[in-house]
Amino acid sequence: MCRTFEDGDLVDVQFITSVAVIAPDPSLSRSLYVDALGLALTAEPDGYLHSEQIAGSKSFGVWPLTQAAQACFGTPEWPADRPVPQVSIEFELADAETVQVGAQELKAQGFTLLHEARTEPWGQTVARLQSSEGAIIGLSYVPAMHS
Repeated sequence: MCRTFEDGDLVDVQFITSVAVIAPDPSLSRSLYVDALGLALTAEPDGYLHSEQIAGSKSFGVWPLTQAAQACFGTPEWPADRPVPQVSIEFELADAETVQVGAQELKAQGFTLLHEARTEPWGQTVARLQSSEGAIIGLSYVPAMHS
């Protein structure tokens, strides 16, 4: 169960779901992460690169900036009035319900969400905000990561 700010506790993060660099030019990022570092990243048809097989990480990805903008704002262009993010970090919560509860708790503390909790077509429930450093921070629940 997600602990509440009213109780003096923080959102109950279970683990880091994923870390993804945000790539304005995915081909340049591919040359570093796949070609130079030799990471076995799976390329999705939409250009997202990822692996769930890198030791120490539940998921590592290279997320095209256009996709990050689409996920957060419904458009492939990142808004000019926001810092362009370089990374996305998602924190896993106990279940889908606590993602919404956690998002509301963050809003109550004065944080502005990029979007409310929603369930993506692949089953992940996620709400996102942008940190003061410009990172995309997600509260997440991915059912497959709990089996």
